[in-house]
Amino acid sequence: MLNENLSEKQKNFFENLKKAYGKEPLPSFEKIANEFGFKHKNSVWQYFKKLKEQDLVKEKNGKFFINPQCFGAILFTSSVRAGFATVAEDTIEKRVSLDEDFDLNNPSVFMFTVSGDSMVNAGIFDGDKVIVKKASYAKDGDIVLAYIDNGYTLKTYRQKDGKIWLQPENPDYPIIEPKESLTIFGIATGITRQL
Repeated sequence: MLNENLSEKQKNFFENLKKAYGKEPLPSFEKIANEFGFKHKNSVWQYFKKLKEQDLVKEKNGKFFINPQCFGAILFTSSVRAGFATVAEDTIEKRVSLDEDFDLNNPSVFMFTVSGDSMVNAGIFDGDKVIVKKASYAKDGDIVLAYIDNGYTLKTYRQKDGKIWLQPENPDYPIIEPKESLTIFGIATGITRQL
């Protein structure tokens, strides 16, 4: 999103702002001047004026913030084939943020690390981090974090003809039917994995 109308110094200043303060409200010009080694806070204001013009910095209730669209990884809209190589197409790029896509800042969203291989056929592997949104109920086919009888598990929720069970996505594992209780804690909305 960095505009070509910015000089190299302005781009560097903006990148340093992002690194230093992230999504937090930006401190006073005086504090930024001290931390960035400027002699006068007026120098900081000159940078801010340009960044505001380019919509990289926004003002709200007397405080400055970096535009949230400036955070996240760059997503190229043309896909890359996993099969045979193809000629690259023209692409449009935009910033994507896992925080926004998966609502990670929402207090009802959390992550945990998977242990075991009972969900491999659903594409969930040992060591993956699963993103879960808290929920007390699920529909047939949802992948859920549940507490069943005496422990937590990640499985596919199944219900049919009044019967409820948890289905592993690996034929080496048996289905799990609650003997005493089944509590749904949340529904899986995504996974992250380091290669």
